[in-house]
Amino acid sequence: VQLQASGGGLVQVGGSLRLSCAASGRTDRTYATGWFRQAPGKEREFVAGISMSGGSIYYADSVKGRFTVSRDNAKNTVYLQMNSLKPEDTAVYYCAAEQAITSLVFTTVRTYDYWGQGTQVTVSS
Repeated sequence: VQLQASGGGLVQVGGSLRLSCAASGRTDRTYATGWFRQAPGKEREFVAGISMSGGSIYYADSVKGRFTVSRDNAKNTVYLQMNSLKPEDTAVYYCAAEQAITSLVFTTVRTYDYWGQGTQVTVSS
């Protein structure tokens, strides 16, 4: 499967952005999807993950209550709604997918085999 992340940009503190992750290719299989981010000089970190069914969702503590992950399987797209953005949210955001049964979701970088190209999110103060 191929992943295309989009929706990044420059936003002021407190603003909102919605990222999209569109899948193409082997979309006939079931995948868990995760969002990760990587700031300059830092390791890639987990942000949010959602199972194929949408019934299992996890968030990093740093984004709980501000970010919402969702998916539209008919459109093969996963979204990350980001509200109340902070300067520390500035990073390149990546979506990733891993084939899994519909109820599973993963939170570690090394679990995911398929990655999108990343989209830059910059939050200015």
